[in-house]
Amino acid sequence: MKKPILSALILLGAMSIQANVSTVSKDAHPTVIVQTEYTEVAVDAVPAAVKTALQTAYPGSKLVKAFVNEKKEYKLEISVGDQKATVYSDVNGNWLKI
Repeated sequence: MKKPILSALILLGAMSIQANVSTVSKDAHPTVIVQTEYTEVAVDAVPAAVKTALQTAYPGSKLVKAFVNEKKEYKLEISVGDQKATVYSDVNGNWLKI
């Protein structure tokens, strides 16, 4: 008699575990990130101050691609040896943290 009652309790317990419903918060707000658009420019169009700052900060680096936004901030894709990186500079060659 004990085994059928114990089996029924185990079965009901297992079924109740599956019945849990997770709730979703309705007050969650999406986060919008505004990113400044950069347009690609020729490597030769990068100002001399930016190129000088690049060679000073990263000796032996090669400028692969350059991009500029409407604030005249430059996004520079560089390679140093076999490593690649992206750095940001203003028109005067000052480094920006993005």
